[in-house]
Amino acid sequence: MRSLKSYVGGQWVASSNRAATLFNPSTEEAIAEIAAGEVNWKEMLAYSRETGAASLQALTFAQRGEILQAMAKTLHEGREELITLATQNGGNTRGDAKFDIDGASFTLAAYADIGATLGDTTILVDGEPEQIGRTSRFSAQHIRLPRAGVAVHINAFNFPAWGLAEKAAAALLAGMPVISKPASATALVSHRMMEMFLEKNILPEGALSLISGSSGDLVSHLEGQDVLSFTGSSDTAKILRSTEGVIERSVHINVEADSLNAAILAPDVELGSETFGLFINDVVRDMTQKTGQKCTAIRRIFVPEERVDDVVAAMSERLADLIVGDPAVDSNVRMGPVATEAQYKDVREGIERLAAQTEEGFGGTGEIAGSGSKDGKGYFVGPVLRVTRDAANCEALHSHEVFGPVSTVAAYSGSASEAAKLVQLGQGGLVTSLYSDDRAFFLELVPKIAAFHGRLYLGSEKMAGQSPGPGTVMPALLHGGPGRAGGGEELGGLRGMAFYQQRTALQGDKAILAAITGVK
Repeated sequence: MRSLKSYVGGQWVASSNRAATLFNPSTEEAIAEIAAGEVNWKEMLAYSRETGAASLQALTFAQRGEILQAMAKTLHEGREELITLATQNGGNTRGDAKFDIDGASFTLAAYADIGATLGDTTILVDGEPEQIGRTSRFSAQHIRLPRAGVAVHINAFNFPAWGLAEKAAAALLAGMPVISKPASATALVSHRMMEMFLEKNILPEGALSLISGSSGDLVSHLEGQDVLSFTGSSDTAKILRSTEGVIERSVHINVEADSLNAAILAPDVELGSETFGLFINDVVRDMTQKTGQKCTAIRRIFVPEERVDDVVAAMSERLADLIVGDPAVDSNVRMGPVATEAQYKDVREGIERLAAQTEEGFGGTGEIAGSGSKDGKGYFVGPVLRVTRDAANCEALHSHEVFGPVSTVAAYSGSASEAAKLVQLGQGGLVTSLYSDDRAFFLELVPKIAAFHGRLYLGSEKMAGQSPGPGTVMPALLHGGPGRAGGGEELGGLRGMAFYQQRTALQGDKAILAAITGVK
């Protein structure tokens, strides 16, 4: 059985004490244990702040980009091994594992390209010079430099590769050392990634640390120059926001939490049209990919009243062909189990809550015997589609995210105004997707719901066949959302680096400013 350690202070730290056990969710067999030793959090943070920061900040953006490129290449070379581990530890199908691992390497490579573009400098110029005196001799210039601290990343269980990479890419390029804390239940992939990076001798000393198991009271030791980025439940986010460092020392915190993402079908979309096909493809993919364990998955499907039965029929036809089971046993499996026993119980409870307020569309209660499973083992849940014809009064639809292969078709009148009001009941989300070939529908709806989302996906026949769907997080685009979604922002190209940098205004002689910034 594998034993997972922490990599802190430039060395692996282990203990004879078992902190946690990792399971194969398809078989419920133990496959690894976390044996992380005691960590002195103050010493660990000091090491990262001093050694890690010095190592990174001695490098130019281009040089940091080369490190990210080497990390991306390493993941690509180890892809097959990581896919196997993702299947064992996360119950991922090959397609779902590729989605996670390739997303990680793609994001690292994208930020490597940004580093190459920024070139041989360590200062990021923000905006144009401003004349603030009688003449241009007295000028001002905004710059961005890395915070003089450490970036602590607490990641979710569903994307152990991509989650680590998307946070680390922006931080390392910005010049901040990273302490990454993957979710214990699915930490096998993250741990092996760290081993691969160290085997290749890619990382500057102290640039990246890994915590296996509990992070103890690490967060309480953060200082004003440190930053904290968290992906997970809103309940845990509330606890983190109330810690001493965040309140008393203004530690910057970024949160990605719950999100009741929506899809809206416009009344102009005809059955059998290319746009209708795009809509069905997107909602089915996002409902079932990673067994619905995606922060961007579509939970609410708003459909004109006259199209409800047609949409349910079209989705049911697709879902009926989906084979659920152990991907390591049956190569025809297209959806694996949920990741943990706790997630299984949570999903089943969530289905019951929705069922009390909705009609059955497909899948009943989600009870299913997974293909290839033995003796009833495995945390398998079949795809479940619920239906409500009274969306405005369906409380569970707008208040509870079932983090699994579960979505609800909700009827609306077809008006953009009503669609906007229903979407807003979700209280903020990561992404909502709109499907129409009527420009007027977009023009009316987008201004009404943009403030409630980090991203809007505008589906039409013009872009059908070119998009990976609304559930794919692109490194060039902002990832995050207001309200219930946590209020955070990640990625977005250069925008993703802002969280890790301090913006400072310089005022002085134009020639001195030019010497500092390189901008004449």
